[in-house]
Amino acid sequence: MKWTDLDENWCPIARTLSVVGDRWTMLILRDCFQGLSRFDQFVQSTGATRHVVAGRLKRLVEADILDKRPQATGLKRCEYVLTDKGKELEPALRVLFDWGKKHLPIRRPTKT
Repeated sequence: MKWTDLDENWCPIARTLSVVGDRWTMLILRDCFQGLSRFDQFVQSTGATRHVVAGRLKRLVEADILDKRPQATGLKRCEYVLTDKGKELEPALRVLFDWGKKHLPIRRPTKT
């Protein structure tokens, strides 16, 4: 089954995951909540390829989760800003953050 096949699934979780249910999208959303808004910032922060970031941003804009705006500096670049709909995802990301911090701690090698 493809993600797009979940668009009309009866389950709200499946439909939500069809929009935000991959790691690159979630990392872009994390970055938006941390104040990042430019394409190059997302590429650098997530480690995803430019092609992947471009695709995820396009999907988030189409879903009205992000708004694509001209950059305030007057350059021909755009910035991506959370819409009200996008901001409503903050509690879900917070829960994932807290769960990961609790159950998946960073394991660093011990110094000898």
